[in-house]
Amino acid sequence: MSDESKKIDAYIAKAAPFAQPILKRIRAAVRKACPDIEEKVKWGCPSFEKNGMVCGVAAFKAHATFGFWRGAQLDDPKGILKAKGTASFMAEKFTDVSQLPPDGVLVDYVKRAVALNESGLKSPMSRAGKKPKPEAKVPPDLAAALKKNAKARAAFESFPPSHRREYIEWITEAKQEETRNRRLATTLEWLAKGKSRNWKYAKC
Repeated sequence: MSDESKKIDAYIAKAAPFAQPILKRIRAAVRKACPDIEEKVKWGCPSFEKNGMVCGVAAFKAHATFGFWRGAQLDDPKGILKAKGTASFMAEKFTDVSQLPPDGVLVDYVKRAVALNESGLKSPMSRAGKKPKPEAKVPPDLAAALKKNAKARAAFESFPPSHRREYIEWITEAKQEETRNRRLATTLEWLAKGKSRNWKYAKC
């Protein structure tokens, strides 16, 4: 078992009692659909990858979430993707394991998601058809701090451009040096734990 899989074991063990069977059942379906899928912890949440991101899960105090990275492009013959048209890929919410689709349906959808990644079909450029913003320039103080913190640097480099931009803008928008330094320190702390800038509010 990989270190990342052990991290997911620990994540599930720490989840609220109602969420544990939800996470376990989804994880089992993902593994059954694609035995060689790669398990990772991204943005502080369990994720599953095969030729790119496939899907992810997360647990909160009152609900658990699940979603496909490319859910907007995924066929939905059973109509289980209630939030298919929303911006967040982790928008499917559950409060009880009985609310999950049958295992066979979950397995089928995971297979579809893996096949979509393998098809070579590109993801939409953006939610509204707009071109993505150019990569944000890392300010010198953040770059220097990341050089000294391997964990924070690894997380920062693994994040998508939008997540990196959130941290960069948060730091550079500080109007006082004291505020900027405080935000820089917090950025390193959160990155070292694999957290995105808006981890408190993210659905994963």
